[in-house]
Amino acid sequence: MPPQPLDATPEQKAQVDEGDRSPKQLPKGVVLGPDGKPCRSCTSVSSWFAMAKQGTANPTNISTTTPPAQVTASLDMPADCPPDVEQLGRSAWTLLHTMAASYPEKASSEQQKETTTFMQLFGKMYPCWVCADDFRAWMKDGNEPRVSSRADFGQWMCEAHNAVNVKLGKKSFDCKKWEERWRTGWKDGRCG
Repeated sequence: MPPQPLDATPEQKAQVDEGDRSPKQLPKGVVLGPDGKPCRSCTSVSSWFAMAKQGTANPTNISTTTPPAQVTASLDMPADCPPDVEQLGRSAWTLLHTMAASYPEKASSEQQKETTTFMQLFGKMYPCWVCADDFRAWMKDGNEPRVSSRADFGQWMCEAHNAVNVKLGKKSFDCKKWEERWRTGWKDGRCG
């Protein structure tokens, strides 16, 4: 599953470009935060190591692509290091899908309101700002959280995840199987 570039919007690039304009070149995949400094949550391990090896202490040219997963999978980062963009993404999707799987079969008005608010806040607070902006834009583009029931929320979460998978050039998941994957376990019994 080789990810493809996840590009920042022109507005995101402009935010970063407003800073120092020195001609230092960043390794592919290094994403700068709005403060103009490398964003650890937006950058893969391989890109982070490449930047450190290059000695780029105060980079200013923005690169907003994520290198292929096989590149970062070969790097063994100690478990007590901050997560890179890929580890953060996997962990976030695990949390979100598990929340959907444990959501009530029929949610109360209050639960629906709280869940919608959570998803909106999640889109604002997610540590990778490029990913967060993209998720908020996706929700605003006719993809508001569907939270009336577990079935609706689980399906919506699967669609959200697939939207990201498509952008990264990954295979889409069959959303008819979301409950097996995240709630009940596979029908072949391998999950116990």
